[in-house]
Amino acid sequence: MTDFRPLVITARPDDAMLARFEALRRAHFPPALNRVPAHISLFHQIPGSEFDAVVERLKAMAREHPAPQVEVAGLRSLGRGVAYVLRSAGLSAFHDDLSEAWEPLLIPQDRHRLAAHVTIQNKVTPEVARATLAALSEGFEPWRFDVVGIDVWRYLDGPWEHLKTVGLRPA
Repeated sequence: MTDFRPLVITARPDDAMLARFEALRRAHFPPALNRVPAHISLFHQIPGSEFDAVVERLKAMAREHPAPQVEVAGLRSLGRGVAYVLRSAGLSAFHDDLSEAWEPLLIPQDRHRLAAHVTIQNKVTPEVARATLAALSEGFEPWRFDVVGIDVWRYLDGPWEHLKTVGLRPA
């Protein structure tokens, strides 16, 4: 039987970077609300009935696109949280190609150009968010990491279930 619950598609950082972002989320995200791992959202809601087609398209894209390098370019206030701003021409190109292929499936939120980021804090008071932003901004230096795969998750009304990782070939 087909599972119609939505799919979430994320870019997967290398293990060291994923651990770093996870540690930051544990330090700054309200524990009761931190129900999903650190992630880079590409698409928030693809129909669950399209799982097989999604995986096949991701595998084809992985053959066409090398693993993109990403720059952690700065920090951004979310009002009630903080995110790291990410820049990557390669990741944006990957997203653009998938957006074109999946255009009929996309909800309005997923029809925009990629604004890649990693949320490390959300749903706190504006004062707490400002303090976190100030602390993390102090001495901030940009750094880079590689995206090594694309993860497919099933949305479970809050938490996510990991279904598949499609690895990307090294650049």
